[in-house]
Amino acid sequence: MKKIKVLIVDDSAVVRKVLSGLINNEPDMEVIATAPDPYSARDKLVSLKPDVMTLDIEMPRMDGLTFLKKLMHYFPIPVVIVSSVTKQGCQVSMKALELGAVSVVPKPSEAYSIESIEGKLIEAVRSASFARIKKIEKKELKKQPSLIQIKTTNKIIAIGASTGGTEALKEVITTLPKNSPGLVVVQHMPSGFTAAFAERLNQLSEIDVKEAKDGDSVLPGTCLIAPGDFHMLLRRDGAKYIVRLKKGPQVWHQRPAVDVLFKSVSEYGGSNAIGVILTGMGKDGAQGMRLMKDAGSINIAQDEQTSIVYGMPKAAFETGAVDYVVPLSDVSNKIIDIVNNKL
Repeated sequence: MKKIKVLIVDDSAVVRKVLSGLINNEPDMEVIATAPDPYSARDKLVSLKPDVMTLDIEMPRMDGLTFLKKLMHYFPIPVVIVSSVTKQGCQVSMKALELGAVSVVPKPSEAYSIESIEGKLIEAVRSASFARIKKIEKKELKKQPSLIQIKTTNKIIAIGASTGGTEALKEVITTLPKNSPGLVVVQHMPSGFTAAFAERLNQLSEIDVKEAKDGDSVLPGTCLIAPGDFHMLLRRDGAKYIVRLKKGPQVWHQRPAVDVLFKSVSEYGGSNAIGVILTGMGKDGAQGMRLMKDAGSINIAQDEQTSIVYGMPKAAFETGAVDYVVPLSDVSNKIIDIVNNKL
């Protein structure tokens, strides 16, 4: 079996030892080197050519963001950010994802034991090994599509994403107009980071974006992001939609899980729903999207060429639940066309 070769970059010898132990315990991956700072990491990247690199943000001599920016320009490689779950740490981690990192996991701490991060770390590294990394280019902001008067306030958009999904969601959500139908979103992300992610999207979007709280209403012009470590479900409260949050068992090793959200949307949204599945590793969302399709929804999947990892969109397509397969840049336009009944 060919093993996933991992380079660990962290200024803490303790963290390097902990991460190495967790990764080396897996039969399909191995730590080929560690580095205490970006300068040491740079030489090992060139000579050893790892498949995945884990990267700390706060390091001496050169900070992780500066290193990541240079890396994505000269030597693109899948990067998993290992960050402290503080407000500043989460905000900096969001910037790292914008610069090209594929995912973020919490660093071992009082709040996150070694046992609690093990599954998150291993899944992130494994998913990153499938990621197709391209040189990050500066994008021009697209003009937002327009909506005609919505015929019903019952329209709802449900979106699921995983590896590479933070930037994919940013492209979709920031190009939706402020009178868009309400959105409910699951992005695989640990607790603590989803609030910073929602805050960042809110700063960039016409619609209001927030981390969901139990009982929040799903209203036109709003987007609710499922909080890390909680499943999010759509429910009805009289004439309006609300969301409910719950713990419950993991689904596809995830909480929140896309399938949990999509299944609830099939039950309460029916033909008023639009389903969207974006880049991500695995099959989460495929079964739920099939249920949504059976209930009358119209569904969109990101295409292979623009997906960082073409796992979840492919799995959904193979169930026959997908109506349209489009590049990431066309997803928001396709949503608006469906809402405007142009198709």
